[in-house]
Amino acid sequence: MENRTITKKHPYWENLEKDMVMSDPLGRAWIEVEPSAIEANASLLKNLVGEKCVLMAVVKADGYGHGAETVARAALRGGAEVLGVATLQEGIDLRQSGLNCSILVLGNLTNRFELSACLKWDLMPTLSSKQEAFICQQEAESCGKKFSVHLKIDTGMTRLGCDLSAAPGLIHIIDNCENVLLKGVYSHLALADAESPYVTFQQSKKFEKFVQNFSSKRQDCFFHLANSAGTLRDSALHYDMVRVGLALYGYSPMKFLQDDLGLRPAFSVKARVTLLRKVPKGIGVSYGHSFVTSRSSCLAVVAIGYADGVNRALSGKIPVLINGSFSPQVGAITMDQLLVDVTDSPDVKVGSVVTLLGSDGNNCISPQQWSDASGTIPWEVLCGFKHRLPRVVIE
Repeated sequence: MENRTITKKHPYWENLEKDMVMSDPLGRAWIEVEPSAIEANASLLKNLVGEKCVLMAVVKADGYGHGAETVARAALRGGAEVLGVATLQEGIDLRQSGLNCSILVLGNLTNRFELSACLKWDLMPTLSSKQEAFICQQEAESCGKKFSVHLKIDTGMTRLGCDLSAAPGLIHIIDNCENVLLKGVYSHLALADAESPYVTFQQSKKFEKFVQNFSSKRQDCFFHLANSAGTLRDSALHYDMVRVGLALYGYSPMKFLQDDLGLRPAFSVKARVTLLRKVPKGIGVSYGHSFVTSRSSCLAVVAIGYADGVNRALSGKIPVLINGSFSPQVGAITMDQLLVDVTDSPDVKVGSVVTLLGSDGNNCISPQQWSDASGTIPWEVLCGFKHRLPRVVIE
């Protein structure tokens, strides 16, 4: 337990403290987060983009499951200057934690209540239409404030943002709103992580043309396009700022660019063995009996399941690490538990620590391995871990 501190802000711990109950956070299953790795990754990325380019740390979805405040503070120490969130509440939570840096809300805020709260908490909203600009002007004028905003334009993601052709007119409208300050114009890359650069090139060409027409008139406005993949693949995509998510957490967003990046994963998922079962050959295991023992076996029951974020689609497809060695997960993953075949690992005991993601000894299991096995992406793997798993910060 030495050099481990609990993230007290987590609702799990707040509720326990109210009832004066303090169980061992390492007793069942938990997530370990290393802020030093986040800080090192931010520093590496800042060095990559250079002094003239601002590093935005994207800490939405509770910092990709790592804990938003923990990640934000580490990223700022490493050289990030701006934080990116998806929702209004995520931004407010960071403000309430005492963070005073610039925060951009990447999701669309469309009504007066949301935009008024955004102004109150000094958050920058993303605008996609003139209606939002008018609301921002009315809210800021009513309280005598200036409202900093970013405009999003669509260059090929076909999601948020105004049509590229409508952007000049929308900028003109924003400029005529005396209490609204246009602090950024950005777009989002749809296929920056694809091996073929064709779509990214087409999007960047559209964005570059737009920037050339407006940047000379916008000395105090940040133009930004690159996500993690764009940041790593081409410096021409950096512009005034980059928005880094997955790379900040220690993972490459591109399968074809995995090695020699120097990024450090900051996230481990661990659980304990709660029971050992010795069973003969021919015994069905877990729901559905999808796995049947082919020999006399020793099975370890591990206290983590799909209610914690270990996707049921991974059943029988992943290894785990115990005492630095791989053992196969077998049978259907259940809500709160899963089973591991430890027949070839005689040193496993009740209480042994099982590493599901992260390193143990010289071996490592990555979110990419899970996403390949279950047909998803590493982002979803990281964001899928539920709040009943305490986050343990490794100082």
